[in-house]
Amino acid sequence: MDYVSALLPPVVMACLFTALVVTMVKNQGGTNKAKEDAAVDAAFARAEAARQQDGSGSDS
Repeated sequence: MDYVSALLPPVVMACLFTALVVTMVKNQGGTNKAKEDAAVDAAFARAEAARQQDGSGSDS
């Protein structure tokens, strides 16, 4: 029975890691990607607007 107690923690960790990777892959793309892209675009737009208001909009 010593081999069972020695192998159980690595097997459990491997299963949990696999489940984590599968969850991450499933959550990429689709409607989630569109929402994330929209949020990033909005953040960039706010930052650009703030930079334009400060008068530091010149890139030279």
